[in-house]
Amino acid sequence: MKIIGLIASPRKEGNTAWIVNKILEGAKEQGAETQSWYFSDLDIKPCQSCLCCHNNGDRGCIINDDMQKLYDAIEHADTVVFGSPIYMGQMSAQAKIITDRLFAHISPRFSPYYKEKAAKKKLVLMFNQGNPDSSKFQQYIDYTKHIFEMLEFDVKVVPVVTGMRNEPAHERKGLDTAMKDFGSSLVSEYSAS
Repeated sequence: MKIIGLIASPRKEGNTAWIVNKILEGAKEQGAETQSWYFSDLDIKPCQSCLCCHNNGDRGCIINDDMQKLYDAIEHADTVVFGSPIYMGQMSAQAKIITDRLFAHISPRFSPYYKEKAAKKKLVLMFNQGNPDSSKFQQYIDYTKHIFEMLEFDVKVVPVVTGMRNEPAHERKGLDTAMKDFGSSLVSEYSAS
């Protein structure tokens, strides 16, 4: 089993990275092959809405940047752990760039550009936020889950890790074990299917 972590945060060593890597660590302990991708290490430009990815056959995105590496990594992964902090009530700008750029690779069925190339793999949606109220942005989280389901990912949402402005993830008692256990369960579920 191969699991990749997409860390869509501007901070390479922040809460999002720590949480995603704990999930991957738990999966790795159960035998999964894992790899982390840090947005801060990548050169990924926003979608230019040129539609070259769809209007000129099946050539994919013409922007020559590191998103090409992510397309390949997603293609070869069994599960994608997509981690983002919640900024201003929604995913980070970095997460939005990745999400928008998926259009060149995977189009929803309702799109006039739909290709029989749906994701059909598990995607774990992991958010963390400064606000202590776990339901504060639930409508947005549900909306984001729906976006990835339209791309035909099998979406699983990790409970939102809250209160990040008061206590960083690495200091949160029991969070490392909970995230590693979650990662371990991904391997168990995969093995059972």
